[in-house]
Amino acid sequence: MNIINLSQQPSLISQYLKEIRSIDIQNDRMRFRTNIERIGQCMAMEISKALAYTTQQIQTPLDKADVKVTTDTIVLATILRAGLPFHQGFLSMFDHAENAFLSAYRRMGTDANGNPRLEIVSEYLASPDLDGKTLLLVDPMLATGMSMEIAYKALLSHGTPAKTHLACVIGTNQALDYLQKTMPTDTTIWCAAIDPVLNEHKYIVPGLGDAGDLCYGEKL
Repeated sequence: MNIINLSQQPSLISQYLKEIRSIDIQNDRMRFRTNIERIGQCMAMEISKALAYTTQQIQTPLDKADVKVTTDTIVLATILRAGLPFHQGFLSMFDHAENAFLSAYRRMGTDANGNPRLEIVSEYLASPDLDGKTLLLVDPMLATGMSMEIAYKALLSHGTPAKTHLACVIGTNQALDYLQKTMPTDTTIWCAAIDPVLNEHKYIVPGLGDAGDLCYGEKL
């Protein structure tokens, strides 16, 4: 598995990360959503460099010109609701992509011994056929990695992608370790930043808080 930490490279992503993390800025919901979208746009450009391309000849008003175009058929998938502005950032760059949407939420359950256990529940899926296509599965916060795994396995009911890219704004070492064990070995994970730990409530530290609430308001 290939893991790419974009915070190790100088780019505007760092400026947008500063603004979505800062408690002095992030409560402006419009600005928060816009910055998540901008990070998606920047990451889309980085991911585009990993796609396959061919050369086509087009006619300009003056002459013919050779241009490179991607041969990948892209399906852009996201997890509702926090993923929507991130998804839009990618879609504004990959504007011909097909789209898929899933639901996933946390629920406390119990294991076989009656001990508390965090579960990820998915109840909604809308997706095109994935066979032979390039899947971009994007979600802002990669805390435990469980939501991403559940989403990927649910999408497989609609076919097997030729290539899979996972993208997040902030991931954790724990999530990356988990996904290395559960995802196909040829998966590439793109992170705008990687944080060290989760707290007892499974929130990323230092993180930024609840991305869905910051985008759209607190939920009951």
